[in-house]
Amino acid sequence: MPEEFFTTSSHPSVAMTTTDVEDVQTTVTSSSHGADFYFQIAVVFIGVVGAAANALILYAMIVSKQHKKQLLIFNQNVFDLCSCLLLALTYTLKLCNIRLTGTFGYWLCMIVITENLLWCSTDGSVINLMIITVERYLKVVHPKWSKKWLRKWVRRSAMAFAWIAGVAYNMSMIIPTSTVINGVCVATVIWSSRAAALFHIIWYFVSFFVVPVFIFIFCYWHILSVIRRQAKVMASHGGPRSSTAQTLQTNQIQSNVIKTMIIVSAFYVIAWMPIKIYYLILIITSNLTFIESGYYAALFVAFFYVCANPFIYAIKFEPVKHVVMGLIPCKKSQQQAGGSTEMAGTGTSSSRSAHKRN
Repeated sequence: MPEEFFTTSSHPSVAMTTTDVEDVQTTVTSSSHGADFYFQIAVVFIGVVGAAANALILYAMIVSKQHKKQLLIFNQNVFDLCSCLLLALTYTLKLCNIRLTGTFGYWLCMIVITENLLWCSTDGSVINLMIITVERYLKVVHPKWSKKWLRKWVRRSAMAFAWIAGVAYNMSMIIPTSTVINGVCVATVIWSSRAAALFHIIWYFVSFFVVPVFIFIFCYWHILSVIRRQAKVMASHGGPRSSTAQTLQTNQIQSNVIKTMIIVSAFYVIAWMPIKIYYLILIITSNLTFIESGYYAALFVAFFYVCANPFIYAIKFEPVKHVVMGLIPCKKSQQQAGGSTEMAGTGTSSSRSAHKRN
């Protein structure tokens, strides 16, 4: 294994194998601050920017009352906010290069520096994203069934499950396979055998990439098919005029939510594919190393996904977009100027009408 790996912690899916802690200990040395240092700086930066953007989106959802109407989407943004905050915190601590000693140092390693909390939130967000997709599928493809069973308590239970599953998986996997050696936090290196590590990485790849991709394609394909079919039926019955304004507005809101989540889901697949495949090839062939620039580029794109999500909601999710646009000072000035002009024009017209009546 490359020396630099053992001085940095990495995602639990990066399953390195060793059956002897002493073998790992002899490998722990001081690492160079080359590409690794600049990568960590960049990650801290996008973490801070992403946290600010996600906080703004959460505020916009609360103001527009969407946090009550779209519980799961609100939960998704909470996941993204936590991921960005933990991203900035974790990599800031890594930059400090703290020598870990005693009980506090051990648990700081196990909980934070191993990226344990970070991946609890990130993996939980993937689970929540799959739940959102299934919810949208049931609402559009099986509306009668969804009205009967998709109660508020069901959605809240699904939200809780996403958090519990993410935490339970990472805590149970990272803590037993990580340790502190000579004051350095070493993540996911203690495995009973290479077969155990290989089994885990394949299971993780299937569970957190192959399954989500299948769910996204299956559900949204059927959703879009139903929407097209409904559009054809409406057109054959005289178009939008035959529908009430309330029905049209409901359909438009639902279509807007679906489009937003399709973009978020597609972005997940594109952003996470490089690093997932990199991890899989790494554990199977062992011909790649963590000091290669390709690793940093792939991992940066994956982290960028979490930080870029709020911009998708700000652009595509109409209720949030209206609130965000209202916070822009120049936009407010234009709206106020337009309102003043309209009031002035109305006053002039009223004066002219009064003059004519006189």
